[in-house]
Amino acid sequence: MRSFSKAAIATVAGVGLNATDTIIRLPHFPAPDSKVRATAVELKAGGQAASAMVACQRWGLRARYVGKIGHDAAGEFQKAAMEREGVEAHWIIARGCASQTAHILVDERSGTRTVLWSRDERIALQPGELRREWISGAQALLVDGHDTAAATEAASWAREEKIPVVGDYDNLYPGVEVLLEVADFPIVSKEFPERLTGEKDLLKSLPAIFEKFKCHLMAATLGPLGVLAWDGSRFLLCPGFEVKAVDTTGAGDIFHGAFVFGLVQKWDIKETLEFSCAAAALNCLAPGARGGIATLEQIQGLLAKGQRSELAYSPEALAAAARAASRRGRSESPAAARRSPNPKKPQKQQPAGQSHRHGAAK
Repeated sequence: MRSFSKAAIATVAGVGLNATDTIIRLPHFPAPDSKVRATAVELKAGGQAASAMVACQRWGLRARYVGKIGHDAAGEFQKAAMEREGVEAHWIIARGCASQTAHILVDERSGTRTVLWSRDERIALQPGELRREWISGAQALLVDGHDTAAATEAASWAREEKIPVVGDYDNLYPGVEVLLEVADFPIVSKEFPERLTGEKDLLKSLPAIFEKFKCHLMAATLGPLGVLAWDGSRFLLCPGFEVKAVDTTGAGDIFHGAFVFGLVQKWDIKETLEFSCAAAALNCLAPGARGGIATLEQIQGLLAKGQRSELAYSPEALAAAARAASRRGRSESPAAARRSPNPKKPQKQQPAGQSHRHGAAK
């Protein structure tokens, strides 16, 4: 098994959400019209791209983060958190506007969470607020699928410099299909492919998205069951790791940070996905989106000795689906070529009101 003690140092960049989370721990999820005493209430920093960059920084990379905050105490809380972590943060401040916040209800019996979020539309990151030098020179870029116009701008710059782009998408926000055109490694929630294609079966929807957008890999996280990916010729299934979850908040964010880490280490895709599953599982062992970010040694230990989840799909089902996907690909687009590393820059989309996602690699 690979030793992580000699991980390569690289610069990575993330553009997207940050959020100030109030974590409310409950003995059980409240029934309608009831009262439940909270066992703990804590203020934590979170957000998809922001938390992923914190993980990369802790694992020894040089991380940059670009995001937007309001002119308020929550914004100052975000700035202070990034400064403590040593992340090179570039903040756009929306005057007279509140920062993004969330109240997260955590059921202590299972560690599962319910997110109640609040976001002023004026907090959306705009393309004109970005600077190319914040992206330039990075070895990988992570974007989330919320402020899609700004994310597309950043990803287009990255593509022009042959910087691989990892995408973290969970919903059909306006402009997300244009953003998919400039993402090399979209890793989405298990619900996203059906929302995009109308196809419920991941064994059909992942190849369909891969073929349409000409990405290098198309993957969907499966919560406790790990991740399923399609690389154009085969399915890769990495089961999850069985842990006693304290809080699943941020597991998906850390999964994406771990994938970025493996990508810049030049590991093969299977190894990178395994590492990402282990990092995501360990993050569930403490409260908050960043509470359980494990060390490289702890991740290596789980990879070596951790108990795996049941298989979401049998090897026979994966093999049959791969053959079917290959036949469909040949019949539907026999002359289609893989996307050029420097495609034509897509048209910008007008930003719209966005939302907030935290959570398990779901």
